[in-house]
Amino acid sequence: MLTLTLIVAMLTLVLLAGIFGAFFTYSNSVVPGLDNTEPEKAVEAMRKINVAIINPPFLTTFIGPVITGAITGFLLLGLDETNSALLFFAGAVVYLIGGIMITGGINIPMNNALENSTSTDWEKRWADFSPRWKTWNRVRALLSLVALVLCGVGLYVW
Repeated sequence: MLTLTLIVAMLTLVLLAGIFGAFFTYSNSVVPGLDNTEPEKAVEAMRKINVAIINPPFLTTFIGPVITGAITGFLLLGLDETNSALLFFAGAVVYLIGGIMITGGINIPMNNALENSTSTDWEKRWADFSPRWKTWNRVRALLSLVALVLCGVGLYVW
């Protein structure tokens, strides 16, 4: 049980680091790069990115931390490591809210609106989309980092 717990705990950290890196990269290179592109091309590129990102490696990294974080928490409880378990549970919850719920409730609806818009005022379309999307993506990145730190501290305390 000790080895399994360690493996799942490390997997949680790797997945959280991966998703934090994805959100961080979007905030600091992808969308700013698109902001420096012609609005029509930026909209088209973002639409293509939103399709391309739906793939097994990304989805595993996106959904995995909640599952592995919770499993680690339960395994740690079984080892009588309550403090560490609570930190992993907290990390899973923070990521659930900050990564999955914000994505599903804010970023994906914005992506869908961008996809379904028929406006040909490309500059306005991008100007309406980009600042708000970047703000919420930064929140996702920050909360993913908080979740990563919580789980890292959980591993350290254990």
